[in-house]
Amino acid sequence: MADIILNVEVRERTGTGGARATRREGKVPGVLYGGAKDPVAIAVKSNEFRKALYTGKLLGHLVTLKYGEETQPVIAKVVDMHPVTDEPWHFDLYRVDEHQQIRIAVPVHFRNAEASPGLKRGGTLNVVLHEVELNCPADHIPEEIVHDLTGLDIGETIRISSLKLPAGATPAAGGDVVVATVAGSAAAASAANAEGAEA
Repeated sequence: MADIILNVEVRERTGTGGARATRREGKVPGVLYGGAKDPVAIAVKSNEFRKALYTGKLLGHLVTLKYGEETQPVIAKVVDMHPVTDEPWHFDLYRVDEHQQIRIAVPVHFRNAEASPGLKRGGTLNVVLHEVELNCPADHIPEEIVHDLTGLDIGETIRISSLKLPAGATPAAGGDVVVATVAGSAAAASAANAEGAEA
């Protein structure tokens, strides 16, 4: 189950005025969506919400919502920040079953750039997708997808089928989409061709 627990209370007032009143009370307004139930206007104490947000494990992770003695697994999908103060301004939570298959965006990171012949010769890694949409169980959402650049040369393409996805996770989008490419200057490309001809 999730590590983060959000103690929420139900908001009586909704709309802009209700949200303003909630913020004046030192709370962050939000809405709970999903499942077979109607949306519910909720609020969390600002300091508690900030603490959960800055762990880095709130957005896109399974979180336990607590209301009195009741608990409910939820996914935090949206957190709006104030443009000036950068304080949490509003959030959206979605009800899920703990083992339910959900669709969620997961960040993609790359490692071992120094072991890529193409990048060592002056090529550049052009990242097309900084995150990929996956279908995976709500209680097994990966923190990130890491791709190894070892051996990649100029002109090579990293597609979603190249990524090592955790067990139970599958790409949500149809087709073998491009995630990144190793591109190079004309000089680097001609050097690569010359090396290939010599070999």
